[in-house]
Amino acid sequence: MSRIGKLPVSLPNGVSVQLGADNVLKVKGPLGEMSQKIDPDIKVTVEDNQIKFERPTDQPRHRSMHGLYRALVHNMVVGVSEGFSTRQELVGVGYRVSVAGQILSFSLGYSHDIQLLLPAEVKAEVPDVKKGENPVLVLKSCDKQLVGQVAAKVRSFRKPEPYKGKGIKFTGETLRRKAGKTAAAK
Repeated sequence: MSRIGKLPVSLPNGVSVQLGADNVLKVKGPLGEMSQKIDPDIKVTVEDNQIKFERPTDQPRHRSMHGLYRALVHNMVVGVSEGFSTRQELVGVGYRVSVAGQILSFSLGYSHDIQLLLPAEVKAEVPDVKKGENPVLVLKSCDKQLVGQVAAKVRSFRKPEPYKGKGIKFTGETLRRKAGKTAAAK
């Protein structure tokens, strides 16, 4: 039995689940609505504010889907009830980000600013920082996969370099640093 798949997904207050035709599961909560098509081999039951998943056999395909769909549905329930967010720091002299509606504008040391249009489901904010601290970008959404994908796209504009650590990094991320050049001894 899958360790993840056998765990039931409990539904918090304010979250409703509807299992429709073609094994499509719709989750609705205070922060939004999401849906996921589940493989017909996986049996889904909703009872007593819990969602349970069962697989027909122990084939590797069924075992992998058992845990996968349970994890996806759990992320949907958490997303529509609490939401997901990522925090990224811009480390470097003159590195800035500004938000205008759904458009992010980055100044990252290139000869031009970089503009990024966010999907409608993702909200961005840049909290005020004290002088001497690095600017922080906060991305929020009910879709865990989408907020992670947008954060990875933002990070790809200027990945942290290993010598000084300049670039866009996740808050709390530890970077592998390298020692710089040393003077040759004569």
